[in-house]
Amino acid sequence: MSAKTDPLPLSQVYNLARLGNAGDVVEIVAHAAQRVAIARWADVLSLENFAARVEIRKIAPTRFGLHFVLKADVTQACVVTLEPVPALLEHSFSRELEFTGQTARRKPSEPESVPEVVLDSLEDEGPEQIESLHYDLAGPLLEEFVLVLEPYPRCPGVAFEPPGEGLEPPESPFAVLKGLKPGL
Repeated sequence: MSAKTDPLPLSQVYNLARLGNAGDVVEIVAHAAQRVAIARWADVLSLENFAARVEIRKIAPTRFGLHFVLKADVTQACVVTLEPVPALLEHSFSRELEFTGQTARRKPSEPESVPEVVLDSLEDEGPEQIESLHYDLAGPLLEEFVLVLEPYPRCPGVAFEPPGEGLEPPESPFAVLKGLKPGL
């Protein structure tokens, strides 16, 4: 999948510094050219709709909660017939962010702090740490989009069937060598 190396085909930067205590809601709707770029990036046939609603709230002065609701109409290729397989994706997920950057410049006389490394279990990763209050909301959307795509899309009623019985297995490449040995 080309999604790992190509730059993100959609961007929606939000300034978390302007977020009030009441929170905010951001609507993201990809236009036609962006949908074509997302489809190419995610390696799908087409993307007819890509829209999201992001609810952002302040949990603490440096912590933010984001709740995403993604809706997309996508067409993938059937893994058996290569025919188009349309699907409606509806997916919601949440992220928590913690701002770890500095808002004010450190005075030259202050020693540089060394961050403490704490190893948590994989089950509780904690909030995503960010160093800038300008956060691209499209990043998590695109990440979740490719994760919820059907990995093996199939047309209705189509199943993969292995080749039928009666086919002889190919001759071993060493069988030819056996015939070259004298006396056999």
